[in-house]
Amino acid sequence: MKITLDTKFMGSSGMITLRDAVGQLRAQDLACTVAGDKVGAKARMFAECVERGFTPLRSEIMAACYVAERDAVTESFERGLITRGELEQAQLALSRRFLGAT
Repeated sequence: MKITLDTKFMGSSGMITLRDAVGQLRAQDLACTVAGDKVGAKARMFAECVERGFTPLRSEIMAACYVAERDAVTESFERGLITRGELEQAQLALSRRFLGAT
């Protein structure tokens, strides 16, 4: 699923487009920044959560949590704190927890 500004989500007040949601955030002077290399993974996780029926806010929180935990596990492996097997097990556990993957 490709996310565009015209993508519709079920918000707390009913259907809303991403364009409208962004407009509402701007009207309240709220902003969120994400590093460029994180956007793809976060967008995929966000889309997966929305497809599973979560609200956009909850999907955003879940996506941020998934990316943060995935990055922490990867960093632990890169620093030699965990083995490749532990890395793979942690990645599998994250997928199960957030994506329902088996």
